[in-house]
Amino acid sequence: MKIGVFDSGFGGLTVLRELLAAIPGAEYLYVGDTARLPYGSKSAKTIAHYAVSSLHFLENQGSEYIVVACNTASALAMPAMKAAVTKEIVGVIEPGAQAASELSNTKNVWVIGTAATVASHAYRNELQKRGVRAVEKACPLLVPLVEEGWTEHPVTEQVARIYLNELKRSDEQAADVLVLGCTHYPLLKPLLHRVLPEKMRLVDSAQAVAHSVANRLGELALQANGQPSVQFFATDSVDKFRELGSRFLGREIERVELIALPE
Repeated sequence: MKIGVFDSGFGGLTVLRELLAAIPGAEYLYVGDTARLPYGSKSAKTIAHYAVSSLHFLENQGSEYIVVACNTASALAMPAMKAAVTKEIVGVIEPGAQAASELSNTKNVWVIGTAATVASHAYRNELQKRGVRAVEKACPLLVPLVEEGWTEHPVTEQVARIYLNELKRSDEQAADVLVLGCTHYPLLKPLLHRVLPEKMRLVDSAQAVAHSVANRLGELALQANGQPSVQFFATDSVDKFRELGSRFLGREIERVELIALPE
């Protein structure tokens, strides 16, 4: 089976990393729309237009199942994406919310993400459907710090502490789960474990969507045929994609094909 994975840039490679671990028997196609990032500063209509063009590319390349590994696109454009393609697609919001609802004992959780994802209240709405209260916090400085490679830097730790202290002051309830509502944030898990209360648990939306896809595809997830096949495509800056993407994926990316998508 060919699984297509789409993101606006590099963060979705943390989703691909989890998919490779959960479903090693599949072939993967990854599209990073690096020419048009960041999506978070665009309108919902523009995000949907950009996302659909990437999904059409993945369909045309033979993808039989598509994972939208972008929180912003999942939050703001999922109805448009589902209407535009014939293949089954899944985003990161619902699996992340489901994992948090199953993990939380107090039914009070925190969500951190980009400004666009938080402003959409997509996680909050999905959690409310599951009887879970959510308090959200935009953490815009974390993405550039991760891309700089400062995942263990004192500056990043201080920024994370400031954001989380602001979140704590805004919430009088006993939250016991923190949802990582951005695919860059899994690289910060060791740091976040240090700055969070000891009893607070993390939900990694990248892991959650990989487990959801593995459950959906059933026996395929158990079939390991050596090294999985992965093709990488980017709409700009393939050298940067190889260098930066290797950190997100946790292994070297040797080849990235430059593609042009319709405007």
